[in-house]
Amino acid sequence: MIAYFLLVHRYPAQFKRLFKAIYLPGNQYVIHVDKSSGEGLEQEISAFLEPYQGAELLESRDALWGGYSLVEAELRGMTRLLEMDSRWSHYINLSGQDFPLKSQNYIRQFFADNPGKQFIRALDQAKERPDTMNRISHMFIEEHGKMTATGVARPFMAGDTPFIGTQWKAVTRSFCEYVCHDPRSERFKAFYRNSFIADEAFFQTVMMNSVDHGIVMNDDLRMIDWVPDGDIKLRPRNYDKNDFAQLQRSNDLFARKFDAEFKTEILTLLESHLASPAGDKYCVSATQPRIPLPSDVTEVIAA
Repeated sequence: MIAYFLLVHRYPAQFKRLFKAIYLPGNQYVIHVDKSSGEGLEQEISAFLEPYQGAELLESRDALWGGYSLVEAELRGMTRLLEMDSRWSHYINLSGQDFPLKSQNYIRQFFADNPGKQFIRALDQAKERPDTMNRISHMFIEEHGKMTATGVARPFMAGDTPFIGTQWKAVTRSFCEYVCHDPRSERFKAFYRNSFIADEAFFQTVMMNSVDHGIVMNDDLRMIDWVPDGDIKLRPRNYDKNDFAQLQRSNDLFARKFDAEFKTEILTLLESHLASPAGDKYCVSATQPRIPLPSDVTEVIAA
């Protein structure tokens, strides 16, 4: 069984389509609605979830882009999922603008065939992404709904190596237990609380600098098309109906992003695909590791 954590801050109709696409009895689901999105969104999603077993809303708090509050939300979600059921094997995080490319039966079989493997992008930050070292080399403060650069320099934790990747992951229950409850993870929490964009580095750094967590695949199982956004940034492009054939052929389990407020047809096509035999057909070759591209990127190239 799978445990899902979903971050939602807008588009309730799109969230409902996503949830229906990933819901399967026996799986566990925790949803966090950003407090800044207002009570109306939280109430609508709460009412929608009432008929579904194994689905809960997490206490709503602010989850600021770039802030440690996103990591805190995820740690709270992991903790609650661990409490809800003892049988799930893997944890997957999603945003409200993601969508599955495979059926839940396919996804369950995929992880059954990959026990103990961690699907998370993890690059040596100093070697592979030196342009992002300013996120940890100086202290940042999250307060009053914004991130503030203090300009105060600091060394990294002695004896540890910083890693970086993306926010997205599919990791084992044992790793969730470690990062949520093991005292050895506390030093990472203390350090990354004052970093920038911690959600793209905290979990990777804990995993790569602590006890053996199994095979790290350097793959987040997401299909994402990165496009320029200004001079120094990249952002994930919104998929539309013209991308359906490529999405259908992908070995990835999920894709992002989608904006169904303006491009509804692509979700309709994917829903039909998931309901068809093709969407449920399990491909053994998908369990083999894929070589990450040299141009692996995070959602913001330079802060």
